[in-house]
Amino acid sequence: MNAHDSEQMAQILSEAGYVETDEVGRADIIIINTCSVREKAAQKVYSHLGRLKKLKQKRPGLVMGVAGCLAQEHGTGFFRRAPYLDFVLGTHNIQHLPGMIEEIRNTGSRIADTSFHRSVMSLGIRTLPPGGGVSAYVTIMQGCNNFCSYCIVPYVRGREESRAGADIVDEIRFLADNGIREVTLLGQNVNSYGRTLYGDADFPTLLGMVNEIEGIDRIRFTTSHPKDLSEDLACCFADLDKLCEHIHLPVQSGSDYVLRGMKRGYTAGEYLEKVGMLRDACPDIAITSDIIVGFPGERDEDFQKTIDLMREVRFDNTFSFKYCDRRGTASEKYDGKIEEKVSGERLCALQSLQERHSLEKNRYLDGRVEDVLIEGLSKNNDADITGRTRGNKIVNLAGDADMVGRTVRVRIVQAYTHSLRGEMLEGGRNVC
Repeated sequence: MNAHDSEQMAQILSEAGYVETDEVGRADIIIINTCSVREKAAQKVYSHLGRLKKLKQKRPGLVMGVAGCLAQEHGTGFFRRAPYLDFVLGTHNIQHLPGMIEEIRNTGSRIADTSFHRSVMSLGIRTLPPGGGVSAYVTIMQGCNNFCSYCIVPYVRGREESRAGADIVDEIRFLADNGIREVTLLGQNVNSYGRTLYGDADFPTLLGMVNEIEGIDRIRFTTSHPKDLSEDLACCFADLDKLCEHIHLPVQSGSDYVLRGMKRGYTAGEYLEKVGMLRDACPDIAITSDIIVGFPGERDEDFQKTIDLMREVRFDNTFSFKYCDRRGTASEKYDGKIEEKVSGERLCALQSLQERHSLEKNRYLDGRVEDVLIEGLSKNNDADITGRTRGNKIVNLAGDADMVGRTVRVRIVQAYTHSLRGEMLEGGRNVC
């Protein structure tokens, strides 16, 4: 969601007459859009600000600010850590950015705008991906009501607010008219979409509406909370031809004891039932997940239960992290903090297992023919193009720039841990 927020900030600044530059030394405005989910990300922000301090000293007229979740969390505290900053912009106030910059230039004042609003006006800012991309993000809701004990999102993004289905459909039609072929619907918990709309639409209904939009070939979404995953949503993977066969379904732990401490609202057994429901509806569905190791009180047997769950589900990929305290969350006050060395060892063991599972899943595709949406040129080889299967696997193959935006038939010829090598079939250049 932060990436899409950055696109929206760039869009409204462009409408105000500004032009993007890749050279930081030439910029008149520098905005660091931040994330506060992980402590490491927060540390990187302050480190980056330190490097920019000399640039601000050389060019006092440079307007510099921070935005996003960490800005929302720390507010005016940023001015104490980095007194050369001009503004702090919270998550509900992106639409105020051009006015803030104008006021700073006119008055020389510093501004912190971290207020929450019942309606987040920036949700409807329409953007196109930079560089002529064919995939775009569409925010369908903001905030979260779950208050997992380790998570800061409800405190920096606010409570749930769903956008009206008609507004979402109109935005996606606009994207389709401008060459977008794939949309990813964004929300902290898309499964609870519609609960603030009082009868407008639930998430499966919204997916059905998007599936009818001409010009859109693929639909993805993130993120799903397991406790709210419904049978109706699982059936969408079988019934909607544009919905890609991939779901990101964070489990966080395989231990019921840890899941209770996390306040996740489901057991490991219930999670496995949801996985079974998805695979009954769509046997080839790719499932990815998030996992936290070293949560306060996690015993060796709890970690082993996570490993056991991974072996049973065999995720296509996981994003795994060591637990870290986030200021203001419930788990910050929990006893039983795990030693850094133990957390590190558990993370290494988990990631090693996941690499084996990821390679196993990719090798299953060796020799198969897949539809690949070409997204752009490869960053590693000038003679290659890159795209993704419907199951969200990265595929590199020989080709040129005029194929970007095409969905082509590709035979997989080599499987790696994190990507696939393919060869385009003769006559398979224009699937759509």
